[in-house]
Amino acid sequence: MNRILIICTFFCGLFAAAQAQYASHVIPGAAQTSKYLPLLKDKRVALLVNQTATIGQTHLVDTLLKLQVHISKIFSPEHGFRGNADAGEKVGNSTDPNTGLPVVSLYGSHRKATAADLQDVDVLIFDVQDVGARFYTYISSLQELMESAAENNKLLLVLDRPNPNGDYVDGPILDTAFRSFVGMQPIPIVHGMTVGEYAQMLNGEHWLSKGVQCQLKVITCENYTHHTFYQLPIPPSPNLPNMAAVNLYTSLCFFEGTPVSLGRGTSKPFQLFGSPLFPKKGFSFTPLSVPGAKNPPLKDQRCYGFDLSNAPEARPAKGRKIALKWLLQAYALYPEKDKFFSNFFNKLAGNATLQQQIKSGLSEAAIRKSWEPGLQQFKAIRAKYLLYEE
Repeated sequence: MNRILIICTFFCGLFAAAQAQYASHVIPGAAQTSKYLPLLKDKRVALLVNQTATIGQTHLVDTLLKLQVHISKIFSPEHGFRGNADAGEKVGNSTDPNTGLPVVSLYGSHRKATAADLQDVDVLIFDVQDVGARFYTYISSLQELMESAAENNKLLLVLDRPNPNGDYVDGPILDTAFRSFVGMQPIPIVHGMTVGEYAQMLNGEHWLSKGVQCQLKVITCENYTHHTFYQLPIPPSPNLPNMAAVNLYTSLCFFEGTPVSLGRGTSKPFQLFGSPLFPKKGFSFTPLSVPGAKNPPLKDQRCYGFDLSNAPEARPAKGRKIALKWLLQAYALYPEKDKFFSNFFNKLAGNATLQQQIKSGLSEAAIRKSWEPGLQQFKAIRAKYLLYEE
C-alpha cells in the first residue's frame, strides 16, 4: 500500500511540475471590458473572431450582446468562426445560429473587408488567439483587417492575448520575393510578439499596403511578460489540439512543404512525422479522415517515423529554439531526394536558401549561423513595439 502511495505521489508531483510551467493568472485584453466598452458605446461593431475569443467560458460575441453592444456582423479567419474547418478549407459566408448575426469569411478569395462590408460598421475588433509563428495565418488576417480599417477610416481595437511562443525569436527572415498569405512581412518564423505588439509594428514600420496606418488601440493583457509560459485554454485550430502541438508547430510546419506526414489525421497532429518510404521499422501511424483533417496527406497509408509528443521540445523551456534536426533527419531518410521539396516549402521557409542548404548537407549549426544577422536586425525593430517585459 505504501509503495502504491509513493508511486501515486511521485506521478502527481510530475504532473504538477509540468502544469507549473504554465501561468494561469494572465488576464487577456478581452476580459478587461471596462477598458474598451466606452469606445463601443452607440457604435456599430464588427468583430474578426473565432472560437478562441472568449471571456472565461463565454464567447466575446455573447458577452458584448448581453452588454447591449450593437454588433453588425462577425468576420471569420482561416478555420472559420467556430474553428472547425480544415487548414486551407474554403469557408463561405453564413449566419451564426446562436445569435442570428451574419458571418463574413475573410479567408480564401475574399480576404479583405471591403467598403461594402464596412458600410454599417463604426468600430472593428480583432480577438483571435495566435501561436507566434509567421506561417500561422491569423497575423496575415490581422494585417488585412488593419488595411481595411485604414482605407475606410475605422477604429480597430486589438484585444490582446498572450503568445505561447512569445519567449523566443528564431528562424530565417522572410525574403519578400516569397511573400504569401503564410508569410507577408520580413520577419523570422518565430517573431516573439503578441498580436497587439505585431499590430503596432505593422503600423509603425509602415508595412501595411501603400504605407497606410490605421487607427489602432491595443487592450493589453495583465500579468503577462515574454517570460510567461501560457497554456491556451482553447485549441487555436483543429490540428493544434494541445500545448505539445503548439510548442512543436514552429519546427514541424516545414513538413507541410514536403511529402512527409506530420500527423494530420491522427490523434497527435504536429507531434509525429513519418512516411511510407521511411525504413519500415519502429514507430508507425496511419493518417485517417477525421474532423479537422478530412483528407490528410498520406491518408490510409501506414507511415513509419517518430512520435515527438514526449520530446523535450514539446514542453516550453528557457532558451528554446526552432529544431531543424527532424527536417534534416527526414531528408536523409527519404529515398527520393528530388521529390522531397514542394514549391510550398520555400513559402514556409520564406526563402529559397533553406532548401539549398539542406540539399548541400549543411549542419543545423551552420544553417542557424546564417540566420543571425537578420535576427539581430529584426530584434532591434521588434524592441520598439513591445508592450510587455522581456
